[in-house]
Amino acid sequence: MLTQILLLSLSVSYIQLAMSSPGVDQWIAALESSNSSLLHYPTQLTQNIVPKQIHSHNDYWRDVPLLSALSFGVQSVEADVWLINGTLFIGHEEAALTPQRTFSSLYIQPLLQALAAQNPKNEFTVNQTSPNGVFDTSSGTSLHLLVDIKTNGTEALPFILKALQPLRSAGYLTTSTNGSVTPSAVTVIGTGNSPLDGVKALEPRDYFFDGPLDSLNDTSMNTTWDASLSPIASTDYGAAVGWSGISAISDSQRSIITTLVNDAHSRGIQARFWDTPGWPIHARNNVWRELLDDGADWLNADDLEAAANF
Repeated sequence: MLTQILLLSLSVSYIQLAMSSPGVDQWIAALESSNSSLLHYPTQLTQNIVPKQIHSHNDYWRDVPLLSALSFGVQSVEADVWLINGTLFIGHEEAALTPQRTFSSLYIQPLLQALAAQNPKNEFTVNQTSPNGVFDTSSGTSLHLLVDIKTNGTEALPFILKALQPLRSAGYLTTSTNGSVTPSAVTVIGTGNSPLDGVKALEPRDYFFDGPLDSLNDTSMNTTWDASLSPIASTDYGAAVGWSGISAISDSQRSIITTLVNDAHSRGIQARFWDTPGWPIHARNNVWRELLDDGADWLNADDLEAAANF
């Protein structure tokens, strides 16, 4: 037995010596510098990134819109869209708009490039029946693109639908036909001034509606809320719940969260609360934890790194 232990110890030592020797390091360095195709992972854009149900609030504020969110595994991004003189611009306020920052340049074109990389056309993919999404670790995960219309929604909708045509033509958009949803790489959801009647009239539909989480039972809206119209439903956290995350949450506040979440889930709709507290940090984390414990589907976040590491 002692002999076996000594032999094992010697074997481990030799392996450690070999792995730390200049020869191995030089071998690795030579392979890396050779640009060998053996070391190139084809769909490396999101290699090793785990998708998470985080919503990138005001995503266009990022240093690099869309791609920064993807780097953290964020599954939902939000773009504020302004229709001005027939062009769709991106920004929080009119003072932030520039000729270069458009819906196409910041979202449509980068998505097309990312999805083209994830969906190569070759002998290995010839029998592929549905497109891959942006996440290499979860190709069936659809990225939510929330379009927050800031100008007149009825006027803007046709321009947005036209802007989506390249994604539509490539088969990258989730669609609903006769109430049946076919998931794809990108699910576009209108919010802000998106016109409910205009979205309801789309058939087939590849532009969905961000449902009113706190009003799904409101019969005056004459709407049947389900996933074919609204994959998600959202509400203002402060107005609906109001818990700051500093003191203990009350039973009534928790009941509000669970009631809204359960009502959405009963319709096949995911629940999102926006404008959750961002500071103090411990209060923000308490709210995030409570929402997840109560079944909410999305963390609405400005600090994507904190949410990704939560």
